[in-house]
Amino acid sequence: MPDMRALLREAAGEDCILEQESMKKHTTFHIGGPADYFAAPTTAEGVRRIVKLCREMEYPFYVIGNGSNLLVSDQGYRGLVLQLYKNFSGIEISSRNRIQAQSGAMLSVIAKRALEAGWIGFEFASGIPGTLGGAVVMNAGAYGGEMKDVLVSATVLNREGELLEIPVSELALGYRRSTVPANGWIVLGASLALTDGNAEAIRARMEELKQQRVQKQPLEFPSAGSTFKRPEGFFAGKLIMDAGLRGYTVGGAQVSEKHCGFVVNRGGATAGDVRKLIADVRARVYEAFGVLLEPEIRMLGTFAEEDCG
Repeated sequence: MPDMRALLREAAGEDCILEQESMKKHTTFHIGGPADYFAAPTTAEGVRRIVKLCREMEYPFYVIGNGSNLLVSDQGYRGLVLQLYKNFSGIEISSRNRIQAQSGAMLSVIAKRALEAGWIGFEFASGIPGTLGGAVVMNAGAYGGEMKDVLVSATVLNREGELLEIPVSELALGYRRSTVPANGWIVLGASLALTDGNAEAIRARMEELKQQRVQKQPLEFPSAGSTFKRPEGFFAGKLIMDAGLRGYTVGGAQVSEKHCGFVVNRGGATAGDVRKLIADVRARVYEAFGVLLEPEIRMLGTFAEEDCG
């Protein structure tokens, strides 16, 4: 049996690989058991080597950013978590209203750089607590804006270990979806196109959106953001509220009293608590309105059958 630990350290470097790393440290839910291995490479070549090794050895791996849309099971993950975040977050400003950024760059930081340059178009993303890579994969959006409005192209690592520049027209960006997962691509960076604007107006718009989030979203508690996708013709939060589930609690997990579209960690919540709560909410909403809510957050690891509803 190959020594995966030794192979990973050889591929990524001695300081790049952690073992039995608690995923509570790496998700905005502050929930999750240990990953067998955890890597945070600093270069595209480092990412390529790690992915190549995992694929050759048929060893499970999962790519995350800052873990803002993720629920990791209490048992953790039997494989390698590859994090593209702080170690992979470079941002470059060009003179042609273009921003080039690595996939680990936070959307809020990119928005700040756009503000400093006096460019409009990225204000919608200023309060989204995620990274550029995840935003491309999910076509992240808020307050009337989406990634597809500003994205020019994405740099991806394909299954063969090649770096490709994929134009936005080939990403088929739609509501919380793209062709990235189906193609087995890993987003390493992206190019954004913005337009000239007034810095004060941009700052005012970002502040306005910030205040809306503070007033409407439960930012005081750990969460994974909006829990469910928006069902066609409805709003998930209103359906949940109308089903009488505001404040509904399972263990340490709760349907937010401030915004029913969010599930929050009130303290000590387990992944099992969250998964059971999600299953209960889906069942109650379907029973009341005939609408089956689809989770927006991603689940990683093995969950007990009784948590799945």
